[in-house]
Amino acid sequence: MHELAKHLAAVRKRSSLSLRAVEASTGISNAYLSQLENGKIQEPSPNLLHKLAELYREDYRKLLELAGYPVPSTTSGVNSQLAARLGNTTKEEENALVEYLDFLRSRRKAGNRR
Repeated sequence: MHELAKHLAAVRKRSSLSLRAVEASTGISNAYLSQLENGKIQEPSPNLLHKLAELYREDYRKLLELAGYPVPSTTSGVNSQLAARLGNTTKEEENALVEYLDFLRSRRKAGNRR
């Protein structure tokens, strides 16, 4: 976590952004950002890291890795934020997730036809 804290502080400063400017752009409170940059936050959410990666134009996967999240070696089209949230999955779990997603999408399409 210490590496993530140092990295985020350095990137923010290199970008010439204040904590308040980051708060205004991301909606993440400057108090939380300060704690994050000082290594007091143990598990920042992947969603928060994604917001910071976009603002700082940083590699999201690198931030996930520095935060200690499992990062798949290849995402082969899979959203890396989703992969980080799910962690390792079995082939059966992946198939079940795909089936459920297909079901949700078909319900949405059916609702749009009404």
